[in-house]
Amino acid sequence: MNKEMKTEDFVFELKNKIIEGYLINKSEALKLAKADLECLCRAANEIRKYFCGNYFDLCTIINAKSGKCSENCKYCAQSAFYHTMAEEYPLLDKEEIIRQGKYNSERGVGRYSLVTSGRCLNNAEIERMCDSISDLKKEADIEVCASFGLLDEESFEKIKKAGVSRIHNNLETSRNNFPNICTTHGYDDKVSAIKAAKRAGLTVCSGGIMGLGESMEDRIDMVLDIRDLGIRSIPVNMLNPIPGTPYEDNQRLTVSDMRRIVAIFRFIVPDGFIRLAGGRGLMEDKGRKCFESGANAAISGDMLTTAGITIENDMKMLKELGFEL
Repeated sequence: MNKEMKTEDFVFELKNKIIEGYLINKSEALKLAKADLECLCRAANEIRKYFCGNYFDLCTIINAKSGKCSENCKYCAQSAFYHTMAEEYPLLDKEEIIRQGKYNSERGVGRYSLVTSGRCLNNAEIERMCDSISDLKKEADIEVCASFGLLDEESFEKIKKAGVSRIHNNLETSRNNFPNICTTHGYDDKVSAIKAAKRAGLTVCSGGIMGLGESMEDRIDMVLDIRDLGIRSIPVNMLNPIPGTPYEDNQRLTVSDMRRIVAIFRFIVPDGFIRLAGGRGLMEDKGRKCFESGANAAISGDMLTTAGITIENDMKMLKELGFEL
């Protein structure tokens, strides 16, 4: 009991320091991994309310190019290295991109992200996407995000000019663990692309996948790097083990695991949007307890290669929890 009280005191004191402007370090974050879960989550939610209020950032994604990816990320159904049932198709046409963008805008979604498979789009593909995005912005009142791979600064400038406001590029895991996940590109390739996007004037969304076999230290290292890069939109994916990938037999994380991860990330980036992303549909409560543990953003609708949660159901849950889009 005495040890538990000391743990609660540590969480409470650290929460107050953060509210006063303190940024926690790795050692303190690791201590949170052993704190009482309910105490930790309650404190994380208080930090969220202090810095972000009840504002909630909801986005949707569209798989704008699927399959035949040249990269060997071990979690991915779209990698050409693995035999999965993922659908394969080239870039979607402009009409479909606009149709889905308008559909999401009409339902009150604030962000719509175009995601493409592959290391990066080539110049011709960039031009096609810029044309689609430019016309979409004329027809729908919605922010457009893009995940087009490891682009250079010039390409990021082009998509920004077309109407993209934010790019997405997950670090996925820690620098130390990254070679265990992927060998066709490196952690520094990710960081370089993120920095190029920022130089082009884009904001960045970057997070990772939980359940790849990483340690809590790996997760914390990743988010500390994300914080150092000045990123405030942080997707937290829970691995959905896809048959045919090297991680098909990985044990799925629990809601309690995800609550602790979300809460610690909130302590590390107190003013950020901690965004529940892929894998949320696997949780029995569809992320509700995580939204009460410091998370304040989510991806709604279908994921890239797996079914998600309907926008209507998410809107209902968020209203019940007191969030405002």
